[in-house]
Amino acid sequence: MKIIASTILFIALSLFVVSAQKEEKELPAEILFKNGNIYTVNDEQPKAEAIAVKFGKIVFVGANADAKKYEVKGVKVVDLKGRTVVPGLADAHYHLSGVGFREMRLNLEGTTSLQDFLAKVKARVDKAKPGEWVTGRGWIETFWTPQAFPTRQDLDKIAPNNPVYLTRADGHGSVANSAAFKIAGIDRNTEAPFGGEIMKDKSGEPNGMLLDRAQSLVGKHLPAPTPADYEQALILGAKRSVELGWTQIQNAGTDWKEVEMLKRLYEQDKVKLRIYEAIYGPGPDAQKLLSKGPDVGMYDHRLTVRTIKVSIDGALGSKGAALLENYSDHDTNGFLTQKEEQVVPMLRDALRKGIQVEVHAIGDRANRTILDWYERALDEVSPLERYDRDSPRWRIEHAQIVNPADIPRFRKLGIIASMQPSHAIGDLHFAPSRIGLERLKGAYAWQTFIKQGTIVAGGSDAPVERGEPMIEFYAAVARKDQKGFSSEGWHPEEKATREQALKMFTLWAALAAFEEKLRGSLEVGKLADLTVLSADIMQIPEAEILKTKCAMTVIGGEVVFGDIPKK
Repeated sequence: MKIIASTILFIALSLFVVSAQKEEKELPAEILFKNGNIYTVNDEQPKAEAIAVKFGKIVFVGANADAKKYEVKGVKVVDLKGRTVVPGLADAHYHLSGVGFREMRLNLEGTTSLQDFLAKVKARVDKAKPGEWVTGRGWIETFWTPQAFPTRQDLDKIAPNNPVYLTRADGHGSVANSAAFKIAGIDRNTEAPFGGEIMKDKSGEPNGMLLDRAQSLVGKHLPAPTPADYEQALILGAKRSVELGWTQIQNAGTDWKEVEMLKRLYEQDKVKLRIYEAIYGPGPDAQKLLSKGPDVGMYDHRLTVRTIKVSIDGALGSKGAALLENYSDHDTNGFLTQKEEQVVPMLRDALRKGIQVEVHAIGDRANRTILDWYERALDEVSPLERYDRDSPRWRIEHAQIVNPADIPRFRKLGIIASMQPSHAIGDLHFAPSRIGLERLKGAYAWQTFIKQGTIVAGGSDAPVERGEPMIEFYAAVARKDQKGFSSEGWHPEEKATREQALKMFTLWAALAAFEEKLRGSLEVGKLADLTVLSADIMQIPEAEILKTKCAMTVIGGEVVFGDIPKK
């Protein structure tokens, strides 16, 4: 009797589940967004009022009147109340764990002077135990008067008993105190590693500043973050990103430990953000990717690993960017951080294995060098041997200072320019004196690249910059700092139109990730990623863009941030 009753109950439950599934499948959509001011970035249908979503993809884009057929029982309806909607914003150059750790450590962003900087550091030192490391990031001396790097002597005055190591915002320079140098064994006789510099004072003594690869001399002695710390940084970084309106970030360099950690976080549903990962190379991690091949679209297109990230020079602010001629304010032309014999064989292998390559290049010598290496590899591996015969979509990250003669080579070789508009509005305060007005003709040349047909993918380089999409959009269309200031030789003709700027952070970012058929515009069949904004950034005055906030972030049809009243 019990067996019969159990069988009947099982059949009844099965029929209920089948009926429920049938009813769900028969619904025209799961969620409808209506009454929106929608910019689709689809030339065939540039504006719309409503979007319907089913199974994480867009099933309708159009007018409110035509969307009424989706307003049926069981379909969630979100009234946008006239708010502006754009395709889910993507940051094409981001450092996710760095953003998270910035939230967890001493954040030195916004320091206005050396005294302000030292006061913030002292406040942290006063809370530390004797001998405990004090670390932080985010300072930029170009906003100080005078524009001079801090020294170890400055830090010694406030931290005689604690090793201190503080990284510049760009990540290409750090200052350490004497206690840290003693632990690292650095003195006037210490040689800098290839691709780095130990800066010294007039007497030949190290002044505390370490550039690029020289940072590892002290960095290797820092207490390593625990796995729990790293996990927390990724969670915090992803949370901050979606709250700002990013639906995807393209992570500009990591290792396999982070990839495995992200997989666990996705399995635990602790991260909603889409992440397009690049593995640092050349080296064992890059070789592993070349051996195993790309992993595309894991966790419902949340995680992709198909790119190798290489850094070929330093940064302009820390005077490590490789220039064709000396800096205007320093007797050096920077330095390269990679050797041709290590990079070019990897490029050839990447072409055959379908692995994208992106290379950090800021100075004009660095950009020319990597274009030469790219061209050599592309010439040596015929299209028939390549995994991606149309285009490998190789990228140059930053492409900040490019000799005008080299700009057409991006188009000729099919290279994507992955650029960060906020670098320009920050650098305008020191770049004219650092490289001179003549070299600014090829600096941050967004419009020149776009007009010649080069894809320009927009990013922020957070935590080097704030990582806020509205700052990046404003910087692209205004080419002024946040107070509206510009300067001589800053070439306002290079600013982007609002339509171009929107594409930089949507469709063109998707193209840079081989995802233009999945995302980047609001069209039927694409992933339902939306960023809802508090104001119409395509129409309002430039200064108002900076006041615009993210009202809602939608990833795969799921509202992951925001609370707009529902019908």
